[in-house]
Amino acid sequence: MSHWESTGQSDEWYTPPWVFKALGCSFDLDVAAPTVGAFVPAEKRITANSLSEAWEGFVWMNPPFGARNSLTAWLAKFFDHGNGIALTPDRTSAPWFRDAFRRADMVLFTPKIRFLRPDGTEGVSPSNGTALFAAGQRAVAALHSAHRAGAGILAMPVAA
Repeated sequence: MSHWESTGQSDEWYTPPWVFKALGCSFDLDVAAPTVGAFVPAEKRITANSLSEAWEGFVWMNPPFGARNSLTAWLAKFFDHGNGIALTPDRTSAPWFRDAFRRADMVLFTPKIRFLRPDGTEGVSPSNGTALFAAGQRAVAALHSAHRAGAGILAMPVAA
């Protein structure tokens, strides 16, 4: 079991600022914001479980990685919303990942992003690489920007 699958661990891990610099964009809403301190360039934040709230505008989603299938509901809502960027582990063998890949407009596979602890120090999680999913053309443009900045490998799903 990898670190992100461990139960009982904190979900308070922050995406480092270099990710947002590489994306070169800001967001209308962070739908899974930490309770304190964050580097996400977003106008609004939802810190509670936002799965039951309305999302508006261009969203950033770095949901709690939690247990094995906990991302399914988050990704379903993200793709139904259709406008933003989602960060997940790159679990290409997982059914939830394959479903998300098919729904994405583009995906950027990143090297291991070392998330930051609430005190700002770099952690050792996750133990694997991550993926940024684009929904909508603004998100696709941001992933192209991150690719040009050397932040990963672009992939475009092929329609069946």
